[in-house]
Amino acid sequence: MSASAPAGEPEQPVQPIRVVVADDEHLVRTALRAVLAAEPGFEVAGEAATGAEAVSVTREARPDVVLMDVRMPDVDGIRATELITSGLTPPPRVVVITTFENDSYVYEALRAGAAGFLLKRAGTDELLQALRLVARSDSLLFPAAVRSLAAAHAGARASRAAADALRAKLSEREAETLRLMARGLSNAEIAERMGVGPATVKTHVAGVLAKLGVRDRTQAVVAAYDCGFVSPG
Repeated sequence: MSASAPAGEPEQPVQPIRVVVADDEHLVRTALRAVLAAEPGFEVAGEAATGAEAVSVTREARPDVVLMDVRMPDVDGIRATELITSGLTPPPRVVVITTFENDSYVYEALRAGAAGFLLKRAGTDELLQALRLVARSDSLLFPAAVRSLAAAHAGARASRAAADALRAKLSEREAETLRLMARGLSNAEIAERMGVGPATVKTHVAGVLAKLGVRDRTQAVVAAYDCGFVSPG
């Protein structure tokens, strides 16, 4: 019996992370399905070979996470991500899978609602760790890579006026929280850095998301980079 379980009560089963795999390459889908099926704590909830299929399967299966190829026929991964994250309540987390790390398509997918991205050459452990992290959703997936993308693709949108407008929406503590989120710190790490409790950080994060009109911390960080509130450096 777990030490945390009350005496005489059975442990509650841990629900698996349900994943939809969307990629136009059959071999990629097969490989991803095999990896997830072999790992306790994961369940393949569906597969899709096009962006349109990804949207349809996700609406039916209601997974926790969608692994989305960014370049697909019919409807590309950017539009599919946008339809999935804006059309379902609560929306699943979308992780884009891509061949090229600095692809502008990947940054646009993050702006469209993706929680993060993975390279197709990533190892099994990295894949599983990433899925667990985005399912928990209290950290930014691969913050250094997001900063690199922002450096390459966000600069054209940045301006002093836009940064000031974003700053004006936030309290001092919320602004500090957003800066630390952009550095990739988890809620626990932000709490330690700010000298407050985790519950207070959750309140600050919720305030940031509400005031910026975004769904999760990844979109908040992308918005901060886009307007120049934080810089990739």
